[in-house]
Amino acid sequence: MLALTILGNNSAIPAFDRNPTAQILQTFDTSYLIDCGEGTQMQMAKYKIRRSKITHVFISHLHGDHYFGLIGLLNSLSLLGRTQDLHIHAPAPLQNIINMQLQVVHGELSFKIYFHDLTKEGLIVDDKRVTVHCFYVQHKIECWGFLFREKKHPRKVDAEKARAYEIPASFYEKLQEGEDYTNKKGTIIPNGEVTVAAIPAKSYAYCADTKYDETIIEKIKGVDLLYHETTYLKNLEKIAGERFHSTTTQAAAIAKKSGAKRLLIGHFSSKYETLEEFHAEASEIFENTELAIQGVCYRI
Repeated sequence: MLALTILGNNSAIPAFDRNPTAQILQTFDTSYLIDCGEGTQMQMAKYKIRRSKITHVFISHLHGDHYFGLIGLLNSLSLLGRTQDLHIHAPAPLQNIINMQLQVVHGELSFKIYFHDLTKEGLIVDDKRVTVHCFYVQHKIECWGFLFREKKHPRKVDAEKARAYEIPASFYEKLQEGEDYTNKKGTIIPNGEVTVAAIPAKSYAYCADTKYDETIIEKIKGVDLLYHETTYLKNLEKIAGERFHSTTTQAAAIAKKSGAKRLLIGHFSSKYETLEEFHAEASEIFENTELAIQGVCYRI
């Protein structure tokens, strides 16, 4: 199970009760923070996000609206007595920035931070629930997208059928992995006779600030949920390109060409008070489009 909660959906300047970018991706027992704009920890409190479950932080790039909330969050975690390690995946300069911020206040955190510099595309996390890959996106400065994939779920054993075939409980783990069972008489019990296929593993792709760029299509192909920035409406396509951002129709085109199942659009410019037109324009090209609304949890 993957579930995405939007903490901030605006671009550089907070406006109209919309905060800068931040998201929480949750699995059964772990949370991943994706970008950490100003006010993120306040949003966590507002939407009852358990900060203690966050094990990894992913910062796409070092424009302030994507990481200015991080030092405050780290300080609060320390004041609350956190002892669990925290992993931060970000462009290399962030480590020096965080260290400087702590040094000038003679601060010392109660937990260990492991910094992982983003230097090349590929696998950056491989834990018991998910894998995470990073990939380049096209922005004014070094910027990264992230692809989260659940690991394959084990098959579910039908205990009643397994007992009927006299399969010992000690073999159940192998059944979950898809193995057939051979009894003492040499008879093979097909796995499908005693197990049920698991729910398919899900995937989520986060495309941070980027201009229209078809090179990312292969990297996010077929994802269950695609988040793509849509800073501007389609009539400002020229400005979007000059500022290395995307429009509604460009995000929808990427979703359609990549075979994504759902599209979530966000990073709205502060020049727009209402968002209905964003949804209308993107939906014309990619029907299964949703707005990234703060406080809403999107099950994947």
